[in-house]
Amino acid sequence: MANEHDPNNLEPETSRNGATEQTDNQEPTYTEKRSRKKKYDKRQKENKMVGKIVAIVIGLLVMALVIAGFSFYNFFKSSLQPLNPNNKKLVQVEIPVGSSSKDIGRILEKDKVIKSGLVFSYYVKMNNLSDFQAGYYQMAPSMKLSEIASSLQQGGTDEPEALADAKITIPEGYTIDQIADLLAKKTTVKKDDFLKLMKDETFFNQLVEKYPDLLTSAKEAKDVKFRLEGYLYPATYNYYEDSKLEDLVDQMVAKTNQVLTPYYDSIKEKNLTVQEVLTLASLVEKEGVHEDDRRKIAQVFFNRIKIDMPLQSDISILYALDEHKVHLSNQDTQVESPYNLYINKGYGPGPFNNPSQQAIEAVLNPSANDDIYFLADVSTGKVYYAKTYEEHLALKQEYIDNKK
Repeated sequence: MANEHDPNNLEPETSRNGATEQTDNQEPTYTEKRSRKKKYDKRQKENKMVGKIVAIVIGLLVMALVIAGFSFYNFFKSSLQPLNPNNKKLVQVEIPVGSSSKDIGRILEKDKVIKSGLVFSYYVKMNNLSDFQAGYYQMAPSMKLSEIASSLQQGGTDEPEALADAKITIPEGYTIDQIADLLAKKTTVKKDDFLKLMKDETFFNQLVEKYPDLLTSAKEAKDVKFRLEGYLYPATYNYYEDSKLEDLVDQMVAKTNQVLTPYYDSIKEKNLTVQEVLTLASLVEKEGVHEDDRRKIAQVFFNRIKIDMPLQSDISILYALDEHKVHLSNQDTQVESPYNLYINKGYGPGPFNNPSQQAIEAVLNPSANDDIYFLADVSTGKVYYAKTYEEHLALKQEYIDNKK
């Protein structure tokens, strides 16, 4: 028993049947090696198979996400377009008091005016739109989201009305000639009939009696092309084929009166007339794009009037020429017309288009400055101001002449 449990004893132990047992240091047999290799190869194959399965699953997930993202993008993009550009049939939509943009989206989707209420809600947030009003609206699947949003901001009616035959949206800054073209395109109204009504003194005088605060100064104006230029508010209107054209025009004038009513006292306090305010607003509407520029430009016009200097607005020349040009020639600025504010001082006969409320407010609340000149870079929309003619010429050379 001397060798039992002796750690220094290197002799192999003998089993009960007389065979010696293999120690840990003994080389594995050939059979054991093959067995181990088979197990290793099997594990490798299993690992490779698992890896392939994981790769396939990940690939499928990525593909699914890409497809889902692409599908959502296409859905979102298509939902920004009219639901059906060819369907101009109006439906009555009720927007309850206190409705959120999500609520409105759901209502419009339910009434089949838009494709997705969710996308409408995103559109409202992306464009920072607000001031939607409750009421009854007449909308069609052919309307763009911008038109729908604009209509909701303008407000509906307190009670449902008979469905109109068409919706007419007059863009901000449209002239009476442009409105005539729009009506001829969208309705059964002929352009010549509309322009004839615009020159009808009897009809105009009836409107003066109805809206004296609004139209008295327009009646007193001289050499005007259209007495109602500037007084047809840019908004969306219901058109009925069986109604008189006078009724449609009355709606437009009534809307202008509604917008201006809060400002009548302020206009008097500033020693201005409605005609003068709308004239400057029509220039500001076209000369500036952003609200801050419009307020600055309005003050520049007041600065010029104060020193008895012509307003020299290109908008007045384009109106006098009755055409659109990006750049005016010296010959253009000499056109014989009372509307030419390059050679005529003051406000001129009257408005040059039908301005928005923002342009009107810019005139009534201009941004204080001492500038006499301004010019706009048409490629960027940025407006540059100057106090002297030398500064103005330098800006013109840099931002206008060098880009021609």
